[in-house]
Amino acid sequence: MDSVVPRPVRVLPAPGTFTLDGNTTVSGGTAAGEWLRRHVGAATGLPLTEAEHGDIGFRLAPEEITAPEGYRIEITERGVLAEAHDESGAHYAAQTLRQLLGADAWRGSPVRRGPWPLPCGEIEDHPRFSWRGCHLDLARHFMPKREVLRFVELLAAHKLNVLHLHLTDDQGWRVEVPGLPRLTEIGAWRTGSQLGAGPDAGYVDRPHGGYYTEADLTEIVSYAAEHRITVIPEIDVPGHCQAAIASYPELGNDPRRRLEVWTGWGVSEHVLNAEESTVEFFRRVFDHVMSVFPSPVVCVGGDEVPPHEWERGPRAVRRSEALGLSEPARLHGWFLRRIIEHLHANGRRAISWDEALDSGERLPSGCIVASWRDEASGIRAAEAGYDTVMCPEQRVYLDHRQSDDPDEPIPVGFVRTLEDVYDYEPVPAESPSSVSRHVLGTQAQVWTEHLDSPSRVDYAAFPRLCAFAEVAWSRSTVRDFSRFRARLEAEHLDRLTAFGVEFRPLEGPMPWQKRPGVPGNPR
Repeated sequence: MDSVVPRPVRVLPAPGTFTLDGNTTVSGGTAAGEWLRRHVGAATGLPLTEAEHGDIGFRLAPEEITAPEGYRIEITERGVLAEAHDESGAHYAAQTLRQLLGADAWRGSPVRRGPWPLPCGEIEDHPRFSWRGCHLDLARHFMPKREVLRFVELLAAHKLNVLHLHLTDDQGWRVEVPGLPRLTEIGAWRTGSQLGAGPDAGYVDRPHGGYYTEADLTEIVSYAAEHRITVIPEIDVPGHCQAAIASYPELGNDPRRRLEVWTGWGVSEHVLNAEESTVEFFRRVFDHVMSVFPSPVVCVGGDEVPPHEWERGPRAVRRSEALGLSEPARLHGWFLRRIIEHLHANGRRAISWDEALDSGERLPSGCIVASWRDEASGIRAAEAGYDTVMCPEQRVYLDHRQSDDPDEPIPVGFVRTLEDVYDYEPVPAESPSSVSRHVLGTQAQVWTEHLDSPSRVDYAAFPRLCAFAEVAWSRSTVRDFSRFRARLEAEHLDRLTAFGVEFRPLEGPMPWQKRPGVPGNPR
């Protein structure tokens, strides 16, 4: 029972086992029971039929299980009772039961006949944070829909509950928008891609791209909801917009100039103009996004907005003066405010990267700040009364290298080992309650400039994302890295293997996971 990841709040083992067999039934009337019947039934080959009083029972009991998303499991030799505060808690109970059944319960079809024992005892559990997220960049390298659905399953298996999809950037536009066909006809495709990082970076002369139709995105949202995950879409404005400007040049600051979807990494200097028509264009984009994504939160980006085009462009200078701004750089905050107010007027809540705090305009009340540059930005946001999600680059960017070993593929960023991620504390030590109460939670970041395939995403994310999931779920007082690593080695890596995850072995990359000759940019 002590092999569960993330580690439960309380585990009380008892002698004996309950064994699933061809006669085992499931009851409860919760979505979690149906999920267990479908997924564990497929892996074990057992029918797990529904019954009014099943051998495995799920029950919603918010008056007894008072913590949101919490659950309690009691396993005896006669059966299993899973009680939960809500449907999310019931789903996490089902995920815990699948872990206890062993690695083969993570497969898509049966590879053995059994037995399928569950150890007797009690488990009580609930999460520390309400926001336990993972960001996935689909703009730099497109991932087929089936791989996004697979990623959803892996997040759910680790009791993460937010998937933040980065859908637009300088290097690609991934959202089909009715009436704006060039966003995907042009913006979704680039002629090639930078290979590696730093001054010796190379180039792959091969077109890359793709996009998601409205039906694709609706399916992703629906599938995530079945797994108790909220999908938060990101449309990045007013910077990181070269793909949009390449599609519709009138969005840029020099409509006579024809840009291409960017093939390099970094921060493009090409930003949106501040004309009312451009604001209206993106209101239309966000209206469509809101129609597809029911998430109460929508990300507007707002990061890395170089003001150079505004400062040296007569039209932008005149526009900033007409708006009463002290300098053209403040068009950054003006544009963000217009989009955020539009989202809020439509009953959604905006989240922006922490540069919004320095954009020249006070953020509208209710906006959430994602603190990526450092933790100090999150503290500053909280002190100003904004809720914040902690996702600092120095701690939870999973595209950063995992060791100083020269065999580490495309070594970029800081060294962030499995233990480094596990030791992260989202609420800085000695934070006053006025700050800590505004920390909604934490989010790991998977940027894909150097992750050009699902295999590379697997390598970068796992098993560090397993460590992060425990950080997001469990309080630091109950976390212990040596015990966590022992749980990984004893059982959890076998679960990932059974699921088909191409994770980084704890001792270092396998030969086929290396990228010799591809330069990086270590920090």
